[in-house]
This record gives sequence, C-alpha cells and structure tokens, in this order.
Amino acid sequence: MIRMAPSQSILTRPVYGMSAKLADDQFSPGGTPSATPAPALAVEVKGLTKVYAGKGGERTALDKGDLEIPRGSLFALLGPNGAGKSTLINILAGLVLKTAGTAKVWGIDIDRDPRSAKAAIGVVPQELNIDPFFTPRALLELQAGMYGVPAAERRTMEILGALGLADMAEVYPRRLSGGMRRRLLVAKAMVHDPPVLVLDEPTAGVDIELRQQLWAHVRELNRRGTTVLLTTHYLEEAEQICDRIAIIDRGRVLACEDKASLLARIDAKELTVHLGVDATAVPGALMQFGATLSGPRRLVIRYKPSAAPVAAILAAIQTSGLPVVDVTTTESDLEDIFLQLTRAARAEDWSS
Repeated sequence: MIRMAPSQSILTRPVYGMSAKLADDQFSPGGTPSATPAPALAVEVKGLTKVYAGKGGERTALDKGDLEIPRGSLFALLGPNGAGKSTLINILAGLVLKTAGTAKVWGIDIDRDPRSAKAAIGVVPQELNIDPFFTPRALLELQAGMYGVPAAERRTMEILGALGLADMAEVYPRRLSGGMRRRLLVAKAMVHDPPVLVLDEPTAGVDIELRQQLWAHVRELNRRGTTVLLTTHYLEEAEQICDRIAIIDRGRVLACEDKASLLARIDAKELTVHLGVDATAVPGALMQFGATLSGPRRLVIRYKPSAAPVAAILAAIQTSGLPVVDVTTTESDLEDIFLQLTRAARAEDWSS
C-alpha cells in the first residue's frame, strides 16, 4: 500500500470521529466531544439551486429547494430519474458546486468550512466503483488514511465484521458477489465515522436476501445514531424503512415531512366485503357510502375516513342483513402519494 504523507491526505487536519453515537455531544475535529450540542438537523438546505450551462441553453437541476433532515432519522429522498436527487447529494458531498442557496451538513456550512462538512458525510454511490487491485482491508485502510484517521484508531476489521465481510478481508473485489461489493461501498463510506451516511440506490441489482441483509445493517447503523439519507426507486422499501420522506421532481422539492403525515395526504380507503350469498343489488343501507358490486358476492366501498368512519360502514353492513364471509381493506400507499404529487406538479407546469 502506498502511504500518504499528512500533506497529501484529502484532509489536511484530522476531522474523523464525528459520529452521532453520543446523541447529546457534538464531535469536534480530532474525534473528541466538545461542549457544543449536536445539531437538531443533520442536513439543512435552503433555497438550493443548481443551473447547468450547455450548448442548448441552461438547465435547472435544482430549483430553490428546501430540505430538513433531523438528526438520527432514516430519511428517504424520492423522485423519478433526472429529478435532481444525485445533484443534491453531490452538492452535499462537495462534488458539485451549487449556483445559489445554502447547505449545511451536521451544522457545518459547506461554503464556510467545506473540509469539515465533507468529513461529516459518507456517500455510498450507486455505481460499484471499487478498485480491483485492493482487498477490502487494504481499501478501507487507504480510505481511512485519506481522511486523516491515525492507524491506531482505525476500525477496519470492526467495520468489515459489522457488514458481514470479515471473512473476505483479504479477497480481491473481483471474487466478491454484487451484494458484497455493495456492502463494501458502505464500509468504505464509514471509515471516518461520519454522522451522516448517504446511500444512493443501495439495493439496485441486489437480490432479496442480500437486500434484507443490507437493510438490517443500515437499521443497526441508524440505531447507533447515524443519520441515514437514502435514494431508491423501490417505494415500498422507503415506506417500510424510513421515518421521514421527501419527494423531488424537476429540481423542486414537492414534499418533505414525516411518513405518517405524508401518507395521510390521500384521504381514501377501500373496503371489500366478501358475501356468503349472491347479491343482485347494493343494499339501501350502503348506498350512502357509494358501495358497488364488483361481483355477485363482492361489495366494494371506496370512502374517505375523515367523512365516513369505518364503524358506520360496518354497522350499515350489519343492518343490510347480508352474511359476511370476509372483509379486507386497502389503504393508500407511498406510490399513490408519489404519483399524485409528481403528476400534479407536471400538470401545473403544462398549464402555466
């Protein structure tokens, strides 16, 4: 391994050890806790704008975006391809220069103190960009050296073990499976103990078993205090795992709120009643709820919980005297919210 002199490292002063494992302490450069409390927001973005210039004219990748990610949250940034997710992540990581606005990582302004801001974040890219000539152990040692982590304080084997890669520490990446390489990227991003971890499409191309293993590791990191920001096209994963969600499209942040509030935006549910006998018409007691027959033994009631309590619907079913075999409900999910917001935003653009 090529050893880098201190002047050659990515960071000219040690800024490792900024993890949020101690929820009440802010970590100062050098890994020692200071008296400054940890920030309430792990990431704070205000009016963030990025405009790319090209031969065909300017293209706005981010349009005055506002975003707040609370410390310790498991946050999902969702949007279609080209929505601006990667641009936002790259600005936070210091890989892309913003056009306007402000951004803070762990309370650190990316313009005023870019080195400390970069040290507070670890990014797992979507692409499997692993050097094939370094074993996982060597790769993590090199990465830690670039962040100025002293050799005596590196946690290479601890990190590899936490991600199920300890047995592969001396195996070259070409012999690792796709899922193992993905986990190796997570390990690489954690060598300097950042309080904020960004996962860009972490489960793309990963089979179900490895996907579950990866999410288990991510949940454990979050449980220990690491704030996790992930992007994914698997909306069901985001709904299951995350506690706060933002939806972005065409560079604009359409929503940023806790999961429960976001899912409550669509006031609609569907109740399906499976009957024990054939029905030729909707019972009168259920007409007020807009019930329809989708089959001789199947009643479907689409209703708004805010206007029609389910108890009233069930009472009307009982009043109808029809024998009920089973009842199932279908609620709005994150996909419904996502489509509603993105379609509404695009319809507004087309009409203006």
